[in-house]
Amino acid sequence: MRPSVYLDNAATTFPKPPEVYAAIDRFMRECGGSPGRGLYAKAVEAEEMISETRQLLAKLLGAPDASRIVLTANSTEALNLALKGYLRAGDHVVTTVLEHNAVLRPLHVLTQARGVTVSYVDCDPLGRVNPEDVARALRKETRLVACVHGSNVLGAVLDIAAVARVAHDAGIPVLVDGSQTAGTYPVDLAALGVDMFAFTGHKGLLGAPGTGGLYVAPNIDLETFKEGGTGSASESLDPPSFLPDRFEPGTPNTYGIAGLRAGVSWVLERGVERIRAHETALANQLHERLSALRGVRVLSPGAADARLGIVSFVLEHISPTEACAILSGKLGIMTRCGLHCAPLLHRRLGIEDKGSLRLSPGPFNTEEDIDLAAKAVETMIRVLYRR
Repeated sequence: MRPSVYLDNAATTFPKPPEVYAAIDRFMRECGGSPGRGLYAKAVEAEEMISETRQLLAKLLGAPDASRIVLTANSTEALNLALKGYLRAGDHVVTTVLEHNAVLRPLHVLTQARGVTVSYVDCDPLGRVNPEDVARALRKETRLVACVHGSNVLGAVLDIAAVARVAHDAGIPVLVDGSQTAGTYPVDLAALGVDMFAFTGHKGLLGAPGTGGLYVAPNIDLETFKEGGTGSASESLDPPSFLPDRFEPGTPNTYGIAGLRAGVSWVLERGVERIRAHETALANQLHERLSALRGVRVLSPGAADARLGIVSFVLEHISPTEACAILSGKLGIMTRCGLHCAPLLHRRLGIEDKGSLRLSPGPFNTEEDIDLAAKAVETMIRVLYRR
């Protein structure tokens, strides 16, 4: 029987811990109440579950105040809330070429709709950003520095603390896209000095799709971009002024949040450092094996301390799309190809026409999985060079 190996955890982690499936199933079958909308037991249980989820997230991320964690549908919604809720006409933003379209596209829309201007700080070929380059990009009209914590293409990790110091020295807040690092890399928002931190639930937090959030520091004032019922301050037509209610109108994804609570609990019990060590070891193994193959150019940095569990590469005589189809269709290795929603980085690397191939181990992958993946790439190359 052909092996089947899932190595696309940077997109969505799979499988999830059994506790996640059980939590979602239980809430769908046994709870079903609307949080904040009733005093009966099922509604109270749902409200307490969401409150506990916030507390667990605050513990994991080092957030000083759990009430300032706004739950969203994903990091894309969180980033849209941050960017569109904070920036005004004529503002200037400093970001990087590493960014995902979840940052790039809202900024592009804001340049057209509000006259926001954007400066893109470059990186080196391994995805490293010099904080001094961020400092040089600041202007008197700069109102925000927005940057990714860990690249979803290269796995490179930015020195967020250094970037935050540079920005704060100029009186400018920092928004961080933590989609790839929440749950897989140590995060301490208080120590980092981050003003806004966006995360998603379906990656390193091991929850279901449709969950995520945004931490908003007390010094940040955001405008709402959707309004509705919150179950609080219902006598007023104005949205509540307090968090998290101000940014959580409508009935929440209670079942998904129940799964998220279970996923975050699993991460806390195992420990982020332990998870990171496992994923890094597998990525190191993969990096070493691929780097030794003829016709393979590994893009991700080799230093484990500067990389997440992500290894991206290109091949000399076959496109990432064709390689991905062969690996998944004939060799049983599930991976990701293309631009990974990070077009500026692929342009920086000179591969914007075809993109790259990405393998990303997760907490449930094994050394055997990596061996099978490496052998599959080797087999594909061997056949290719026989043509």
